[in-house]
Amino acid sequence: MANLPGNAPLLSVSGSPLFCLREVNALPDREKERIYGSLIPERLCRMLQISAETFCSADGERLVDFTAPPGLGLLRLKVRLHPHDRDTVFFLDVADTPYRQLELAFCIINDPYARRFDVDLDSRGQDNCFTTLGRNIPEEIRAMQAGLFPNQTRRGLRMFAEFFPLFERFADSMGVEMIVAEPLTYDNAIRYEKYGFDYLTGRMLMQMIDREFGPGGELFRRLDGSSPFRKPGQERTVRGRSWAIHDGILDEPWDNIRIYKMIGVHAGINTFPGREEEEDLPSEL
Repeated sequence: MANLPGNAPLLSVSGSPLFCLREVNALPDREKERIYGSLIPERLCRMLQISAETFCSADGERLVDFTAPPGLGLLRLKVRLHPHDRDTVFFLDVADTPYRQLELAFCIINDPYARRFDVDLDSRGQDNCFTTLGRNIPEEIRAMQAGLFPNQTRRGLRMFAEFFPLFERFADSMGVEMIVAEPLTYDNAIRYEKYGFDYLTGRMLMQMIDREFGPGGELFRRLDGSSPFRKPGQERTVRGRSWAIHDGILDEPWDNIRIYKMIGVHAGINTFPGREEEEDLPSEL
């Protein structure tokens, strides 16, 4: 049963209630695409001139790709500027969990007209799997200097604030009470706090990071200029801290950070209360 004001249960065309992605994926393609298409922000559809009926551009090119296999509880949704582009403008990856939650694995909203930084590629031009297979340091430096965050290939469209209410209402319409996620970077974790998430694991690490980036802290001392990602003053901003952590400034890897949001509840968590507010945290990741 839906709990958010004005929200209604998700029903199939035949009137059957739908309680998970697996059940949506069992529907005919056109019906499940209509349901999943509601997760694409309206402003993005207007910008790319995408039809909500056909998911095609004004030129008739199909710009939206849905991967929602029958028998599985997962959805991968991709929107491109042109059908054969390597990069997506909007990328969404979600899945059912065994505990009747929805996992928001990825949400990336890129500006397709912005300059690209190849931080996701190794020296041979191969995908480095979010730097787990090696870093592209020259591109990372250029991306950081351009104001991007770790793992960002392009500036974002600042649409997460438009997407997330759609996603929360979608989860609620299936009777889901909790959304879970795993922030891949420090700035992701701070960004999710803004949208009401709390920590299943990692809150103590986040509090330690804030404490040790403070004057006299160990991370504060390590901002010694020994690399382009560890310059004095970076402790004051989310972007600066995130690049330093991406560069390995912690004694432990950035790992096992799990967060959750109860539907309709804002947890009010803020693990970096003293951050400088002149930076507008982009919300595309």
